[in-house]
Amino acid sequence: MIAQPTLEAVKDRQRATWSSGDYTRIAAVTVPLGDVLCDAVDLRSGARVLDVATGTGHVALAAARRFCDATGVDFVPALLEVARARAEAENFDVEFRVGDAEELPFEPGSFDYVLSAIGVMFTADHARASRELTRVCRPGGTVGVLSWTPGGFVGEMLRTVAGHVALPPGVEPPTRWGTADYVSELFGEEVADNSFAQGAITVRFPSLAFFADFFLEHYGPTRNAAEALGDEGREALRTDLTELAERRSRIDGAAVSDWEYLIAIARRA
Repeated sequence: MIAQPTLEAVKDRQRATWSSGDYTRIAAVTVPLGDVLCDAVDLRSGARVLDVATGTGHVALAAARRFCDATGVDFVPALLEVARARAEAENFDVEFRVGDAEELPFEPGSFDYVLSAIGVMFTADHARASRELTRVCRPGGTVGVLSWTPGGFVGEMLRTVAGHVALPPGVEPPTRWGTADYVSELFGEEVADNSFAQGAITVRFPSLAFFADFFLEHYGPTRNAAEALGDEGREALRTDLTELAERRSRIDGAAVSDWEYLIAIARRA
């Protein structure tokens, strides 16, 4: 019998994945999502805001620009160093802490808004992460999560990668967070109501080949998959990524595509 990896082992692998490559290059593409999520939840100035799986700080910084008391938490210290540098460059007093989205280092009800943009969706244990989001949100406060959808560009890209290197046994696809039914099930009775909205950001790359090489070099999941596959497998993955970019592009021969997301907003019961 083949031993199945524990969720803790999966988490360790994920931490290594997000530490590999150069995620700051990828994060630069998704900067607008911080403002998208803060606008969607109608963030109130002066509120206490937690950005879970903050990465390089998109949502926390967007909250700080709205004069909120913002905190960001992530389990990859290198990404937090970038987030701190960004906050310093903009002269914002944002606290960034090392912490696990599945075991947040905060007391119950500590925040008015608990938010996450394309972060908590990548946790190993979705149910546990969901419980933590609601636990640290005060009663009557707002939980807001922005996730890539299964049918969108990134959803298809992640399936493409999984077609070459499968997810570990027992780990749910991250884009399940991009479906309303699944998120409603996760939140359950911890929230009083849910609302959902879909949107997309338009992302542009100089060419189809540039897109494929950019993600193989800088994005942890695709970079690690390519390294596990060897030269021949890496080239096959590169071909599939190039074809994806071509199929999804608005413009023939270019790499201009709309990346679809789902925003889930819930009020803490």
